[in-house]
Amino acid sequence: MKAVSVSSAAISNAMRYSQTRMQVDLVKAQKELDSGKVADTGLALGARSAQAVNFQRDLDRLNAIVDSNALVAARLKSTQDSLGHIVSATQSLVNALTVAVAGDAPDSVTAKSGSTALQSLATVLNASMNGEYLFAGTNTDVRPLDDYMSPSSPAKAAFDAAFLSHFGFTKDDPAAAGITAADIGTFMSAVVEPQFLGAGWEANWSNATDQTIVSRIALNETTQTSVSANNEGLRKVAMAATLAFEAFSGNLSEEAKKAVAQRAQALAGEAVADLGQLQSQTGIIQNRVSDASTRINTQIDLFEKHILDLEGVDPYEAANRVNDLMSHIQTSFALTARIQQLSLLNYL
Repeated sequence: MKAVSVSSAAISNAMRYSQTRMQVDLVKAQKELDSGKVADTGLALGARSAQAVNFQRDLDRLNAIVDSNALVAARLKSTQDSLGHIVSATQSLVNALTVAVAGDAPDSVTAKSGSTALQSLATVLNASMNGEYLFAGTNTDVRPLDDYMSPSSPAKAAFDAAFLSHFGFTKDDPAAAGITAADIGTFMSAVVEPQFLGAGWEANWSNATDQTIVSRIALNETTQTSVSANNEGLRKVAMAATLAFEAFSGNLSEEAKKAVAQRAQALAGEAVADLGQLQSQTGIIQNRVSDASTRINTQIDLFEKHILDLEGVDPYEAANRVNDLMSHIQTSFALTARIQQLSLLNYL
């Protein structure tokens, strides 16, 4: 009979190797228990792992669009609120001009209404969100509107220069009292209007682009999701407010002031109607974004279900596997400790 020697060191090393494998398996099992999915997709699915990768890629794209739509919705809401403030300021200007046309308001009150409307317009149109200007078109990093009331305003300088060039004196000159309604009408149509409704707007007032932001709100759907400061309704507000401020803060005749008030009143009324239509268009886009997100969330639920069908694990089975591995590891540690205590000296 041949005697076979057994080394306690060999047994201890074997136990350590077994512990290492069980600890690796425990990490995988714990990961499956926490995530509800297999730890190694390629190993578990084999050839079907490509399908899982495609599903996950499409899911990531859909989630990215949903996140983008949330930012778009926030921008549109801020735009809608801003337009509401402008409409309110313009309506107040209309009311002031109506009183001015009737001749029942001091010039200083009408001029103040014009300057207030201009300041409100600049404040609202220069609003930003997440570091991007809402009304700048695609120039989101540039302030869209110069403040007319600023001493360095190019728009103010252009208006004053145009008045001086057309009449030969400034609006504060005593000679301005001789301007007739026909004279001021010609000035407003031939000189002032191009500064607001023509090329003068981009030259002296606006840094925005006519092109607005276009966002992808679904895999196969895009839409404009911003408003430009170059919108005609906004230009009309600026022109009406400027006329009210300039005419009623100068030495123009009562006849000329009334003609200006009538023109400014008509412009402001048109602007309110234009801005109302712009608000409606913005509201339609808001609904499109909301509907697109709802549809995409439905698609996301389907993709997540398919991915779970492919990669999902039974949570009860995963929990039992973790418990079994932990129990085996603890037993292995206990045996290793007992083996390490074995020594021939204890038996001598």
